[in-house]
Amino acid sequence: MSFISSIAAAAAVASISTAAAAAAAPQQERAGTLARLTACRAIADGPARLACYDAAVGALDAAERQGEVVVMDRAQIGEARRQLFGFEMPTLPRLFGGEGVAELDSIETTLQSASQVADNRWVFRLADGGVWRQIDSDRVNFRNRAGQPVRVRKATLGSFLLTVGDSRAVRVRRQ
Repeated sequence: MSFISSIAAAAAVASISTAAAAAAAPQQERAGTLARLTACRAIADGPARLACYDAAVGALDAAERQGEVVVMDRAQIGEARRQLFGFEMPTLPRLFGGEGVAELDSIETTLQSASQVADNRWVFRLADGGVWRQIDSDRVNFRNRAGQPVRVRKATLGSFLLTVGDSRAVRVRRQ
């Protein structure tokens, strides 16, 4: 899943709410197509309830096919959160579940390439598509070879620390 499709998926997820998000924010309404589907449970008459379900599922399926509603399982949500790691999007976390969802504190991947730019600072391109730029001015010694293990973890004041192999950590920001 590319970064752009992750953003699109994240935005579309806003149109539906998970049970955890509904519990965390009861004032938030469910999407109309999902609300119509769940309302069918209240119908006592079996054939009428089945007809309601058939119509509501058809509407939900059509909305999903047209991109009006996106349904993601936990694995897809986890992958989207991983790809968005390091970006500042204060309203985004509620799209990926409410309470009980583990906070992502670090990612591990491999180095695709690294290059020096202005002021002898480094730009790291990672195998997962992430691009991180060094924001401190400390000298960095590491093996600049594709495939080296990389770990990026949260640091203080909204920055992140990136480690290539067993090198010292470098303060970075997501690009």
